[in-house]
Amino acid sequence: MSKEKLRIAVQKSGRLYEDSIKILKDAGISIDNGKEQLKASSRNFPLEVMYLRNGDIPQYLRDGVVDVAIIGENVLIEKGQDIIQGEKLGFSKCRVSMAVPKSFKYSGVKDLDGLKIATSYPNTVNAFLAEKGISADLHIINGSVEIAPNIGLADAICDIVSSGSTLFKNGLKEVEVMLKSEAVLAISPQISSERKDILAKLQFRLKSVLNARTSKYILLNAPNEKLNDIIKLLPGMRSPTVLPLAEEGWSSVHTVINEERFWEVIDELKNCGAEGILVAPIEKMVI
Repeated sequence: MSKEKLRIAVQKSGRLYEDSIKILKDAGISIDNGKEQLKASSRNFPLEVMYLRNGDIPQYLRDGVVDVAIIGENVLIEKGQDIIQGEKLGFSKCRVSMAVPKSFKYSGVKDLDGLKIATSYPNTVNAFLAEKGISADLHIINGSVEIAPNIGLADAICDIVSSGSTLFKNGLKEVEVMLKSEAVLAISPQISSERKDILAKLQFRLKSVLNARTSKYILLNAPNEKLNDIIKLLPGMRSPTVLPLAEEGWSSVHTVINEERFWEVIDELKNCGAEGILVAPIEKMVI
């Protein structure tokens, strides 16, 4: 049996860390996490986890120190465009946006021309400005970018935005969204063929978890005369399961729907005569 282990990097603290460990746990991977450990191994899967600073992860991937990583897409775009991007993981969603003081009368992207812009994302900002034909003076800051306009360091900022509350607290308003980001699985160009085989097993598990997170299992009772109309609303994974009920003229329908269409479908089902609708979360979904 091979002793090879897939080396995966995750952010060593914060929200991305917590969500990364959770998705691995949901994929059935047990990790012994000791406090302040820099790395840990899984007890039941050939995986070694390395806890790193988010901004350092692209270089570790590039150098082959780690094989894969769970990292913010925004960081990968800024520091690792040569690195392969695998699955989008559906958490740690944010935007990389331009913001200006609330008093700034912003009418369009041309208003950024000639401004001093503070940012931790110089490559992203330069690419955006070049595309728009705009010239600006960038001031590169690591951390606390939002205070730059208040202390006279910059006229505008570019930073990640989640809820927008930090901008609001610092008297700023979001005016341009340059990109939308979420956590992704990034893959080292140096990964060995043997570790690619382990990666394929990991990706299979992650996809099963992700499919389950975006789906709901529905059970309902349907009058037989409305059955065809109801089935048309519920395509399911292949087709809905239909079972006769003890009460004549009624059937039980079981299926899976995408969470994004959940309330829309429920309303349509009720209009078609469906009753006793039960909705349950799905733990894993293997397709």
